[in-house]
Amino acid sequence: MWTLGPIGFSAPLLLWALVALPALWLILRAVPPAPIRRRFPGVALLLGLTDDETQTDKTPWWLLLLRMLAVGALILGFAGPVLNPQDREPGRGPLLVFIDGTWADARDWARRMDRVGAALDEAARDGRPVAVVQATDLPEMGLPFQAAEVWAARLAGLTPAPWSPDPQALNDWAEGLEGGFDTFWVSGGMDYPGRRDVLSTFEASGDVRVFESPRPLLALRPAIFEDGAITLTALRARAGEASEVTLAATGRDPAGVERVLARVPATFEAGATQAEAALVLPPELRNRISSFSLEGVRSAGAVALTDDSLKRREVALIAGRDNREGLELLSPLHYLQKALVPTADIIDGALADVIPANPDVIVLADLATLSQAEAEGLRAWVEMGGLLLRFAGPRLAASDVSRTEKDPLMPVRLRAGGRTVGGAMSWGEPKRLRPFAETSPFFGLAVPDDVQVSAQVLAQPDPDLAERSIAALSDGTPLVTRVRLGQGQVVLFHVTANAEWSTLPLSGLFVQMLERLAVSTRPQRPEAEELAGTTWMAEAVLDGFGAVGEAGSRPGVAGETLAEARPGPDLPPGLYAGEDRRLALNVIGADVALAPAEWPARIPVEGLSVARETLLKGWLLAGTLVLLAGDILASLWVSGRLRGTRRPGVVAALILALLLPVDGQAQADDDLALRATSEVVLAHVVTGDAQVDAIAQAGMRGLSQKLFQRTSIEPADPIAVDLENDELSFFPFLYWPVTATQPLPSDAAYAKLNRYLRTGGMILFDTRDANVAGFGGGSPEGRRLQQIARPLDIPPLEPVPSDHVLTRTFYLLQDFPGRHTSRDVWVEAAPPETVRAEGMPFRDLNDGVTPVVIGGNDWAAAWAVDDSGGALFPVGRGYAGERQREIAVRFGINLLMHVLTGNYKSDQVHVPALLDRLGQ
Repeated sequence: MWTLGPIGFSAPLLLWALVALPALWLILRAVPPAPIRRRFPGVALLLGLTDDETQTDKTPWWLLLLRMLAVGALILGFAGPVLNPQDREPGRGPLLVFIDGTWADARDWARRMDRVGAALDEAARDGRPVAVVQATDLPEMGLPFQAAEVWAARLAGLTPAPWSPDPQALNDWAEGLEGGFDTFWVSGGMDYPGRRDVLSTFEASGDVRVFESPRPLLALRPAIFEDGAITLTALRARAGEASEVTLAATGRDPAGVERVLARVPATFEAGATQAEAALVLPPELRNRISSFSLEGVRSAGAVALTDDSLKRREVALIAGRDNREGLELLSPLHYLQKALVPTADIIDGALADVIPANPDVIVLADLATLSQAEAEGLRAWVEMGGLLLRFAGPRLAASDVSRTEKDPLMPVRLRAGGRTVGGAMSWGEPKRLRPFAETSPFFGLAVPDDVQVSAQVLAQPDPDLAERSIAALSDGTPLVTRVRLGQGQVVLFHVTANAEWSTLPLSGLFVQMLERLAVSTRPQRPEAEELAGTTWMAEAVLDGFGAVGEAGSRPGVAGETLAEARPGPDLPPGLYAGEDRRLALNVIGADVALAPAEWPARIPVEGLSVARETLLKGWLLAGTLVLLAGDILASLWVSGRLRGTRRPGVVAALILALLLPVDGQAQADDDLALRATSEVVLAHVVTGDAQVDAIAQAGMRGLSQKLFQRTSIEPADPIAVDLENDELSFFPFLYWPVTATQPLPSDAAYAKLNRYLRTGGMILFDTRDANVAGFGGGSPEGRRLQQIARPLDIPPLEPVPSDHVLTRTFYLLQDFPGRHTSRDVWVEAAPPETVRAEGMPFRDLNDGVTPVVIGGNDWAAAWAVDDSGGALFPVGRGYAGERQREIAVRFGINLLMHVLTGNYKSDQVHVPALLDRLGQ
């Protein structure tokens, strides 16, 4: 290919034809042969006369230039011009397209795939076999070489992984490569173990080209909570000039909607690779945060999920006896406060005052007898999910609590008097703890040798005692017992919370046991030995773009594996739940530092902004046709054959009519306006979900048929409305099925929607979730509707009252079912001053139509019919189901009659009063 600046030519020899253009100029200037001159005497009479009109004997220069341009464009077109031709050598064999495919690639994944597509096009022209491999998803063996066209069709299915390549797997794969091939390496810009060894293998097999984005690589470390403040650390791979990023805290607001709860800027100093920011939030707001992220960065490495280490639990401490002045070490709550204050929010007060505050945990230290009101309130609190933690002591040992019959707020029955060991009248030496069983929440915790028990309250032997015992002494007697009560649990330590009966509160094991019971949380990640023997289930996982999704049915993960904190295919980053605790596994660890990918000088590195080749042949040939059409019109005008069109402006108008394209969008808008205004048309909003949109179209078709059969309304075929591009004022009614994933409208679309609602239009919002949730935020569709409706100018709403005009515009109705049945159908609330008048069956409402109707009964599915008029979806069973479908159709007819006629039914009842006033 011969190049001239940014343009190349695939057939440059044809350009020699341009040399003939000067000769062509002379040829085109030729005129017909001059006529033979004959002298005729009568010609003398014509001497001195002049013609009003003259004719040239040569072709005008501008027409010659037009013809020259046409010929030149024709020659250039057949020479195969290409804009931005790629400098490349012919392929010499197989090509490997190697993509890192990590979270670092996600920030501009679409541009990377465009660049890979250009490389595949280049390989296809050269007839080279291609293999596309991601470092995070290596093939089992060898390189899967196939035609470039096959891989081009698969590019859309490639996505980045939220983890880095496994060094061992990468090394084993690279060692098994054989044969020669060139490599096209799409790098994420991040260094990782094994990359240099793989590069050496590729260089030994052929030429290597690297494509790397110039955009900075950013990441976010997990949040750290210390001294009442959240510390966030942003990272960048390469030091550079000073810059600022914005960190966002995301969580659910009180309405249950996911939103940004707080923002804080972080500044990278010049030459620095880290930027820290501190965020101070009240506990109520801090506990709602589910993740932190770098705004504007679409990557799993820019997201840091939060777990229980950030959500400090509220713990109420209540003792059975008052603290004594100067004897803090003997206080039942002293060691509990020391253990919990760094990691929990302590609540003080009487039990009757604490329960309404709904803390996470209530601790009763040697509190034996409860009043009936306290016992009932405490039991109800536990059954709703609370954790009641009790400690024994002299008062509990001397009481009759849970002796003959088990107390509901005790896990086991107790023996009278307790037990003392290690004294002169004891049963033996102080006892040590037995290693924790696998079924215990304390399994995996090391038992220190200095932990000894000198006194305890004993449990009565019962058939279920072994099941309820989660910690025991060396002789098998229970030390900690637990029982489930409703959604909560009751735990009893059979020793005191201070050091009177045991040395347990003096040891670090005491704090670890409280953590395992979820009484407190740790501000740092647990060590491997703390997670040993535990099993964790994934609740939510991150994809490579940083989006949080459902975990699905993934198998449990051993605590030892989770402790390694190395995300991979079997351990994706996300949120993992244990028995009483949740732990976040993030892509970026607390000690991770980003290292940029460094390439040897011999490796050519290009940016992702390489321009794609653009063929210009079609444009030039099309331009040739346009120029020839202009030449024809100009030739006719010069020869005088266009009578009445000798003015240049007329000819120019004709040429422009040929050159200017027809505005397809304007034509489409005109067609939509004609269809929507010439007849009554039902319309539905396009959601982007093909199945939902098809059901909505079928539903509008079915309702239109029923209106045609039963009323004087004769609707035309329904129309699908695009909120972004279509005009809404043509339609009196819009059906809007709400899906959990549909995109929010743009600002311009919201402006059209608000104008539509204010000028008399109606929207029926259908969340289609009445079978699984009530109205509100009880389902993904309901929460999405809240997000959609927030910018809309919607008036106050109320459930459809029994006297609303919708109940009688055509049919008398009191229920509004669709495919599902629910009374949660909401309309515009009546003005406060509209009261029922005596003798009136319904209120005197205004003539306006409610701008919105909101429900979740899936009306379109109940109305939907196929091309032959048959119902598409079943509704209920048997006769009851068909009756429900009929009521759904009647509701649709009532709704459309209400839209088209207003509140005329309400006005009919006032006719006698109006006639009486007029004296009729």
